[in-house]
Amino acid sequence: MSSQQLSPSVRRVAVVGGARIPFARSDGPYATASNQEMLTAALDGLVERYGLQGPGAVGEFVAGAVLKHARDFNLARETLLGSQLHPSTPAYDIQQACGTGLQAVIAAANKIALGQTDSAVAGGADTASDAPLGVNDSLRRILLEVRRAKSPGARLKALAKVRPGHLVPDIPRNAEPRTGLSMGEHAAVTAHARGIPRDAQDQLAATSHQRLAAAYERGFFQDLVVPFRGLARDQNLRPGSTVEKLAALKPVFGLGHPDPTMTAGNSTPLTDGAATVLLASEEWARERGLEPPAYLTAYETAAVDFVGGDVAGGEDGLLMAPAYAVPRMLERAGLGLDDFDLVEIHEAFASQVLATLAAWEKRGLGTVDRARLNVTGSSLATGHPFAATGARIVATLAKLLAERDAPARGLISVCAAGGQGVTAILERA
Repeated sequence: MSSQQLSPSVRRVAVVGGARIPFARSDGPYATASNQEMLTAALDGLVERYGLQGPGAVGEFVAGAVLKHARDFNLARETLLGSQLHPSTPAYDIQQACGTGLQAVIAAANKIALGQTDSAVAGGADTASDAPLGVNDSLRRILLEVRRAKSPGARLKALAKVRPGHLVPDIPRNAEPRTGLSMGEHAAVTAHARGIPRDAQDQLAATSHQRLAAAYERGFFQDLVVPFRGLARDQNLRPGSTVEKLAALKPVFGLGHPDPTMTAGNSTPLTDGAATVLLASEEWARERGLEPPAYLTAYETAAVDFVGGDVAGGEDGLLMAPAYAVPRMLERAGLGLDDFDLVEIHEAFASQVLATLAAWEKRGLGTVDRARLNVTGSSLATGHPFAATGARIVATLAKLLAERDAPARGLISVCAAGGQGVTAILERA
């Protein structure tokens, strides 16, 4: 049991700032970069920006990855030991599929709010290029039998069971274990059920690229993105994207449905990258002369039964949990969608964003003005290194809120594999 006593009151949690490396398409510039290397680069960018070197500079580090090698079992701690943060800083891992980055932020924020620490760094990394390859399960069983053998003869007898087919590795699949369907195929089921049109998906995707390009051009990411391995911008960005160009692409998901609508252009590509966020109490920030751009004021998670629920009707699709999490969070906070100046929805697929917006409207939350949605682009343009996306969004939204002179409020919605969703609210006083 920790000797740290709980604070008698809940403290406000400041989002001080963030740092990430540019995101890259898998098997590209970061093909040989590990989760640890990428996460270290993002973390060091944050350390240098805020002067976090030295003992006690920050309370702890929490981060995670979705695609992890056995060597990544202690990813956050190993990353910290290779970074400029002091080795005496505690660190631990967390994982909730695509919600990992935001869930890491929430975990750190809870400790700050309860007075268990004054500051923390949260984040995540993922590499689709360096995905772990599992040993064929039959071979694994044989090797375990060899290890348990008590004599050379018994070991040779076990090894004699090895066949050529046992040498084929288990390749990781982007599929849900309980359905065998990829995330894209699940999204296609929901898109078909809800009648999400192709042109609306292409429009959202083109807008994401155009807005991200405009944000880079005006220097918005100058203090958020740390160059890495020759990249200074997100490699997936296509500034010239238009609805007309995207309309020429062939569908790649939902091919079993009539008139499939999901293409590589309106779906997020496999991506490598890492992102971090610095969180702190108001007092910690004030003592260091830092003006927090925003505060994390509420968060909510939810899950849907994407196996036995109302999947065919579109209510309980794999990526629809935010349709339940956001209404609960807004009711608890006494807010409506009209109370938000900005809305950030993780763009796993354009169809998923549109399905989420439709679900919120169906639940009586109203509509989201597209001028307030993902105003600097989102995952369709930046890419989506699974565990890094949440931290990217938090840092981006905090800075966007800080650009406004008046008090402002932003909503975050992240869908995740396993039928889960992680959502949050940021506010600028």
